[in-house]
Amino acid sequence: MSIQRLERTREHPVPAPPKRAWVTLLVLGMLLPLGAILLTVALGVTGGAAAFSAAAAVSTAITLTLLGLMRRRSIRLEAGQLRVVAAFYHLRVPIADLDLERSRAVDLAEHSELRPMLKTNGFALPGYSAGHFRLRNRSKAFCLVTDPARVLALPRHDGGILLLSPERPQALREALQAAHAG
Repeated sequence: MSIQRLERTREHPVPAPPKRAWVTLLVLGMLLPLGAILLTVALGVTGGAAAFSAAAAVSTAITLTLLGLMRRRSIRLEAGQLRVVAAFYHLRVPIADLDLERSRAVDLAEHSELRPMLKTNGFALPGYSAGHFRLRNRSKAFCLVTDPARVLALPRHDGGILLLSPERPQALREALQAAHAG
């Protein structure tokens, strides 16, 4: 990789989602086959063992896929753009489209108006939000939140907002400002 490419691409690490998000997903993954068992018993379906096996296989596949997708998270600056990967979702935003003057690092416990409230096309577990949401203040947002206590709120000129959880929110904010100025 050339030195120029290294200077134009800058990765900002994202911490792993909290343990409670992983545990919630695993518990939900186990409840689906249990629900299939109860349903087959309640309906008196013959061949209940086959239905359970199928439900268990599908549930395991879905759970493993979602666990893998939770590991897909990145924030990087590339040639004048902010690129965010959050589970199923990808977003590229020109840095010029961000209102960096109003950007700030926040704790969502203190700034509850910025908490993701309604999933419009997102994936959420306790302490983890990825994708498109409506916030409590009704704004549209793209989120990659893995640590609600450490979030960089990046307003867009079009009225939307990005909520990102880099390991160092202030470092990302400074890198965006430097990229915008340079």
